Amino acid sequence: MAGRIGRTVADSVPDWPEPPKAPKGAPNILVVLFDDVGFSDFGCYGSPIRTPTIDRLAAEGLRYAGFHTTAMCSTTRAALLTGRNHHSVGVGCLANFDSGYPGYRGKIAKEAGTLPEMLRPHGYRNYMLGKWHVTNLTETGPSGPFDGWPLGRGFDRFYGFMDAETDQYAPELVRDNTPITPPGTYATGYHLTEDLTDQAIRYIADHAADAPETPWLLWFAPGACHAPHQAPADLIRSYDPVFEHGWDVEREQRLARQKAMGIVPPDTRLPPRNDGIRAWDSYSDDERRVFTRLQSAFAAMLDHTDRQLARLVDFLETAGLRDDTLILVLSDNGASQEGGPLGFVNAMGPFNFRGEPMEEKLSRIDDIGGPDTHSNFPQGWAMASNTPLRRYKQNTHGGGIRDPLVISWPNRLAARGEVRPHFAHACDLVPTLLDLIGIEPPAIVNGVSQMPLEGESFAASLTDPAAPPRSKAQYFEMFGHRGLWKEGWKAVAFHPPGLPFDDDKWELFHLEDDFSETDDLAGKAPEKLAALVAEWWAAAEAHKVLPLDDRFGPRFAENSARFHGARRRFVFHAGMGHLPTDVAPDVRARTYRIEADVRLKGGDEGVLLAHGDATSGYSLYLKDGRLHHTLNIGGQKTTVSSDRAVPAAATRLGVVSRATGEGLNRTFTLTVDGEPAGEGLATTGFVTLISWSGLDIGLDRGSPVADYAAPFSFTGTLRKVTVVMDADQTLDGDAVGEAEMARQ
Repeated sequence: MAGRIGRTVADSVPDWPEPPKAPKGAPNILVVLFDDVGFSDFGCYGSPIRTPTIDRLAAEGLRYAGFHTTAMCSTTRAALLTGRNHHSVGVGCLANFDSGYPGYRGKIAKEAGTLPEMLRPHGYRNYMLGKWHVTNLTETGPSGPFDGWPLGRGFDRFYGFMDAETDQYAPELVRDNTPITPPGTYATGYHLTEDLTDQAIRYIADHAADAPETPWLLWFAPGACHAPHQAPADLIRSYDPVFEHGWDVEREQRLARQKAMGIVPPDTRLPPRNDGIRAWDSYSDDERRVFTRLQSAFAAMLDHTDRQLARLVDFLETAGLRDDTLILVLSDNGASQEGGPLGFVNAMGPFNFRGEPMEEKLSRIDDIGGPDTHSNFPQGWAMASNTPLRRYKQNTHGGGIRDPLVISWPNRLAARGEVRPHFAHACDLVPTLLDLIGIEPPAIVNGVSQMPLEGESFAASLTDPAAPPRSKAQYFEMFGHRGLWKEGWKAVAFHPPGLPFDDDKWELFHLEDDFSETDDLAGKAPEKLAALVAEWWAAAEAHKVLPLDDRFGPRFAENSARFHGARRRFVFHAGMGHLPTDVAPDVRARTYRIEADVRLKGGDEGVLLAHGDATSGYSLYLKDGRLHHTLNIGGQKTTVSSDRAVPAAATRLGVVSRATGEGLNRTFTLTVDGEPAGEGLATTGFVTLISWSGLDIGLDRGSPVADYAAPFSFTGTLRKVTVVMDADQTLDGDAVGEAEMARQ
């Protein structure tokens, strides 16, 4: 303290320490992080999808043709936020599990400070909206711990969702550290992306009013274009004529545009279709209609988000902030293969072994993108999204890790519409931003000594198209798929899950001459390949990539079992909030009992417990004087109703689920005060996935699980709900993995 404290104020000298100040000229920073958007999906990267806002930012700045990510969402976000490789910071795979190894904790290590944690001591205010997904989902419940949530990692405000995805009409919404009910519904015209944009404008408007001289970071991460693909119906239908020619023609047209734009070299070749992708013309007219509509939903979701981004950019201009705001627009990985060969109108049924035949898809074609669908497009359209690159998200070929990056900063960047071919990686973002701001990475964050940054600044290339290329090699790994880039060369191995890693075939490409990885030089340059593979193994050891692990299902199943442990009894008291799926009772393939402790006054109705939403879940409720239980598997509902009216004197209302021993068949027995009150049989059940939407008592706050109008709040007095499960769970690990991977 520079002042002095005496016995009285008369002989004391006050002191006012200087608050943190940003370096002179430090910009506002807006990061717009899309989800599952492929290399060619923005209009300015070759797509016919309408993205005029992004295209305008590109025309006012730069596009990178060599920006790379990590092949998955959690992992890229960890690298973008920390400036280190994702395995190095403990997020080697997904936030959905902790594998027990240093590189696979599913949560960013404290030794790896985040960008907002680095900016805060320099006067920045940090705001985040949208998808987080970089802390263990088992830590996203009402008791946290909250040290891995956005506010625990440097952001001052947060409004968004914690999981990999959410329903856009009934999201799992969090404000700061508290789950909240969305401020609207599909019926009232609500859509999450519009809400996120409203909140973003609010944050910046509040900031400009209160601290106009203080710079800010706004991290804007909408759900688009991760499944479920949901957008206004008229916007979806407007894209049918655009894509009715199919994915084969679409790839050719996109590549031609990319060449004309200078995104790819003129001699870039279109690789053969990815494994298992059939020619568009080999499908029937009805199949092509469904596939087109599924692609239209994806396109409309991107279009709709671009329109919301326009509102945000327009606000920055109106507020006089646009010229001094550095805007970056990017995607976290390539387009997703998780829709399979035929796509889904509602993916939730197939993940519980209830098929979705083409006849059902066709009958629901006009539902696609609506509130009771969980749609995803076929792999053929994901292939087109990644034009001209091979494979998809999850893979370390170009289709999984090469992504669009648009940068605009009117005050500091003279470039207008230029394309940079420079290689850059997600972990290079933080070093670049710190370089542009003029600050050094901190040695200590929140009392924890920091690991060094591993990325390399590409700031020089923003102003100099002849800037030297990246000097460091960059490794890649995801589910056993591997790769290494060095000095324009790339070694890459596709790993079929379950097969020995030593049997994987390594390929070699010279990307300077072969943008789309079509000319494998492994046989012509075996020594070069061997050197790169050896360097990959050295990098893997240095960055905590080992041990390699391609087990999808067991990792998810083991994580769930470890989290719940021996716990078989859950008590939910009146007044509790929303409980995320990953911390809710895991009733998949179990015998279980649910019982509500109530006090009735006669004529009561409403939900006692509901887990899930209109696409999948279960609900116990009173309606029309009777007790009901609905099991919803992918929209197929089995409802058991009590065989008599529930008396007003009843105090315990429940249901018991038991396996019959025949396939997936289960009996559901309703109980009133412990006595049977009706029984029914369901031929399907939860085997791999209950729902992405969580659990509520006393209401159903999302889209409705059963045939009632949400929230259908209970009108009696609900004291508590108890769930007790037997220890008979038997899960198909591979099926669990497939289902869980679809939510990433």
